[in-house]
Amino acid sequence: MTTILIANRGEIAIRIARAARDLGLATVGIAPADDSASLHTRLVDQVRELPGQGTAAYLDQDAIIAIARETGAAAIHPGYGFLSENAAFAARCAEAGLIFIGPSPQVLDLFGDKISARLLAESIAVPVVPGTSRPTSLEEARAFARQHGAVMLKAIAGGGGRGMRAVRDLAEIDEAFERCGSEARQAFGNGDLYVETLLPAARHIEVQVVGDGSGQVCHLWERDCTVQRRHQKLLEFAPAPHLPQGVRTALIGAALQLAAHVRYSGLGTFEFLVRGDEFWFMEANPRLQVEHTITEEVTGIDLVQTQIR
Repeated sequence: MTTILIANRGEIAIRIARAARDLGLATVGIAPADDSASLHTRLVDQVRELPGQGTAAYLDQDAIIAIARETGAAAIHPGYGFLSENAAFAARCAEAGLIFIGPSPQVLDLFGDKISARLLAESIAVPVVPGTSRPTSLEEARAFARQHGAVMLKAIAGGGGRGMRAVRDLAEIDEAFERCGSEARQAFGNGDLYVETLLPAARHIEVQVVGDGSGQVCHLWERDCTVQRRHQKLLEFAPAPHLPQGVRTALIGAALQLAAHVRYSGLGTFEFLVRGDEFWFMEANPRLQVEHTITEEVTGIDLVQTQIR
């Protein structure tokens, strides 16, 4: 029987364990000693203890790969968070003869750098928000703001709303730039920033994409995640309400174009800003998202099972 090691905990580890069981696959759970009573450890076929404690234990690549080898696991499912977007970990899995259930290391590298993602979109004529396409200095950020007005500072390696700030007054850009860079260094180990034009009243729409790694991709429609606080999504709606059909068709087409171009494998979410009849690509999340359950509700498709298959 094929065995999957679940390199995560909590709700997503539980979902993966249940999906694997329904597919007739064996599972290995992992947890440090202080997580040994967690529910996910009771839903897998066997559990192995991680060294260390807390969240740091789930980032121990050496320990996770060693446990996978010891238990005869054929694949590692990273869930979301932790190592799910870590290109180096995906590459190490491949070197160890393990299947990383997610995109290739190359795709993780590409979309983990928002500048690279912007350049990819530009190269295949997918519109992007006007902005800088390289790591940007404070002087360059000031010059861009003087030319374009209100701007958004963003961490190149950002995610989860960290390392991002809207700047509507040029007098505020120095402090905002310093804070964004500091936050990004602490969160991602990389303080590089870039700048985009701020698009007020734009909607935030994301497209759920599935690929098989050969260039064949399909979509499972879109979700509207405009309602946010501090760049953190609070509510999502699917399908996106009051979205003109022409815009829906165009942005879904852009998401599929991007995914097909990189021969996307697994589940991914391609995110856009939409205002009126225009849309712009922002970034891609090359992993299973927390919000995948909303798409499951409107399609009836178990995305975790789809990903494992």
